[in-house]
Amino acid sequence: MKFNEYPDQEMLAIEVAQRIAGDLETHLLHHDTASLAVAGGSTPAPIFDDLCAASIDWERVRVMATDERWVPSDSHRSNARMIRERLMTGPAAAARFLPFYVPDRAPEDVLAEVESLVSPELPISVALLGMGEDMHTASLFPGVKGLEAALAGSAPTLAVMRPDSQPEGRISLTAPVLNGAMAKHLVIFGEAKRKALDRAISLPPEEAPVQAILSGTQVHWAP
Repeated sequence: MKFNEYPDQEMLAIEVAQRIAGDLETHLLHHDTASLAVAGGSTPAPIFDDLCAASIDWERVRVMATDERWVPSDSHRSNARMIRERLMTGPAAAARFLPFYVPDRAPEDVLAEVESLVSPELPISVALLGMGEDMHTASLFPGVKGLEAALAGSAPTLAVMRPDSQPEGRISLTAPVLNGAMAKHLVIFGEAKRKALDRAISLPPEEAPVQAILSGTQVHWAP
């Protein structure tokens, strides 16, 4: 893990967007396509506002969420909606998006279908990850049923997570898939999350799931 500190969130967003664009460009020098897995929520949105304008061959980029809440794609809680609105605009609109959510079906019933979209794009070229104050990343929450299986080295590509603290079920990339990304960036804002990260470093992944993806990760923090 390498820790990068910035004076403010605006500077962080600019720098991380440049790094991700560089990672994608480098990957595309040696591969036909590149895959970009990104967190949802509010944290990555400013990064997307800069990244979407990057001058790279977006037609060769495959974009997916690290996890998706099981809500309609027009819901304000949909990660896909935020990614489409904030990242897949301007030059980045040429990228191909791989959706996890399937209307009118349960997440457990579509795992194989979604995996067939995701698996050809693995390993992930670049991952942009977030972390909650409870030390979850993607939808790998402490104490959630199925977490141990999703952390295991033999875990499948995807897992259904139903955290008690959340109003809906989710599909999430599993820990070995996230950790296997060729470039990993973890972005956190504020003192509370920095303290949470400090705690996570000394805890097992079962208690602090973000621990499972920290090896080799560029951590970016701003107050």
